Amino acid sequence: MDAALRDRLVCAGHPATITMQINTNLDAAFTARQLSGAENTLTRAYRRLSSGLRINSAADDAAGLAISERMTGQIRGSRQAARNANDGISLLQTADGSLSSVSDALQRIRELSVQAANDTNSSSDRQALQDEARQLVQEISRMGETAEFNGEKIFSQSHSSIGGDPNKRAVLDGMRIGWLSSSETRIAQYYGIQGGGEKMYIGVSSFTDGPGNIAAFVGPPSQPGYFQDLQVDMADATPANLPNGGTYPFYTDRTVMHEMVHAVMNSAITQSVPTWFKEGSAEFIHGADERLKIDIAAAGGGAAGMAAVVGSVNGAGWASDSQHYSGAYVKVRYLHDQLKAAGAGGIKGLMQYLNKNPGSDLDTALQSLIGKNLATFESDFQANGVAYIQNRINLTNADTGAVGGLDADGGPEQTADSIVPFGGGKGYDPNDVLSGFKETFENLGGGAGSRQVSFQIGAKAGENLQVELGAVNAFALGIDDTDLSTGAGASVSIVHVDEALAYVNKQRARIGAQLSRLETAVTNLQSSEQNLIASRSRIQDTDYAAETAGLARSQILQQAAGGLIAQTKVTGQLVLGLLRA
Repeated sequence: MDAALRDRLVCAGHPATITMQINTNLDAAFTARQLSGAENTLTRAYRRLSSGLRINSAADDAAGLAISERMTGQIRGSRQAARNANDGISLLQTADGSLSSVSDALQRIRELSVQAANDTNSSSDRQALQDEARQLVQEISRMGETAEFNGEKIFSQSHSSIGGDPNKRAVLDGMRIGWLSSSETRIAQYYGIQGGGEKMYIGVSSFTDGPGNIAAFVGPPSQPGYFQDLQVDMADATPANLPNGGTYPFYTDRTVMHEMVHAVMNSAITQSVPTWFKEGSAEFIHGADERLKIDIAAAGGGAAGMAAVVGSVNGAGWASDSQHYSGAYVKVRYLHDQLKAAGAGGIKGLMQYLNKNPGSDLDTALQSLIGKNLATFESDFQANGVAYIQNRINLTNADTGAVGGLDADGGPEQTADSIVPFGGGKGYDPNDVLSGFKETFENLGGGAGSRQVSFQIGAKAGENLQVELGAVNAFALGIDDTDLSTGAGASVSIVHVDEALAYVNKQRARIGAQLSRLETAVTNLQSSEQNLIASRSRIQDTDYAAETAGLARSQILQQAAGGLIAQTKVTGQLVLGLLRA
């Protein structure tokens, strides 16, 4: 190699000792590889900048693609769940609007009932009120049965009633509206005693011995924490149950008053007293002339029948048959007159003495009040009982012989209908009608049925909200039998409408709570979607600043590599020069 060629090669950047070849051009191969890499990087930058996505295929970032796609599913699911929740809000708002209209109609029915309960209205007036109420009841049923959202019924179409069994409900209504409070008021007025605030359970389903036997009883509590139970046997409380709890000779209101005497005596008089005194006092409070008349006739009539009744309560023996109850009634009424004659205030004075002197018994009380011991009184009654019935008890008039009434004390006439005022006493309260007891009424378990509606409010399976929508037709609300044609019917209507309003208000409150929950769910879903979108963006979206810088670099490298490709031909040309030399 001549010196000039060597100098040219050294100046060209080749080492002094070189291998020169034509078949394999390593410089060209290296430069071509760099050019290809620059072009790939440039292509990838173009894709990212034009699409806005860092990941355009799985090859770009396999793990990132999997994560971002999972986030996309969550985002789209949350977005749809929010739309679902908004649809649910619309459905519940429609339901609340319908219930608002039902509530307005119920308020008007209640207003009409209050008006009809006033005895200043004539029969025609009450019939006009009833006509309007009937139309409102029908409209309530129509709204409950036709209210729809997106073609689907909103409310349950069940015809179960919130009042439960109508006969049991009538008896409980009677007790709530007046039988219990009127009884308590009468006992306090004529016996001078009242309960001491004990808890009492009142039921109509737990006891029966068939019709014609024990109609009701007060006894030991069936549930812990109660002082005693008052149970009514529905077999003896046959319709019509209101306002008197039946018709002659069975009146549930008087049966309840009888049992209330036992309840109050159990609280106020702790000492033991004879059964005839307890049962006779319970009969005397409302009068038992009808029973006495029937039992005298059943025992042969006349003096013989009277003697049989009087003799049935001779001594301490007792049997739970009608004749013994009649005998006890006559005996207590006879005692009442003796107590009045002695200036002891009648049966009221005796009851108050026993209440204030718990250490005494009936024998001691009688000696103190009328100067006779119990045995002397017993003998006196057996000797004079028949004459007492003949001369002092009037079995021909309408008065029942109740304490304080016309026959017993010269007071107002007390008939079978009037002796227990319907709606009298303390007044109606669904859970607290007594002053001397803390009563709990049996829950009849009535329900209006419900329609289950499920709102999918999350992106995953099982993330839903269950909503119950009850029936609101007239039967379900327990107002289908609304009758304002009588004062008693109007009083019952007030009670039933109050129960219906409580049920509707409870439904509206539940819907309101569910609306608030759905609105919160929408807000949460929107917040979650926003955060997920931000997280996915960090994985999936193009960083334009970085990609633009990379694009400029890749363009420069591409141009440089393209220019250098031409320079890689120099080695081959030098070899040709050697061959020519």
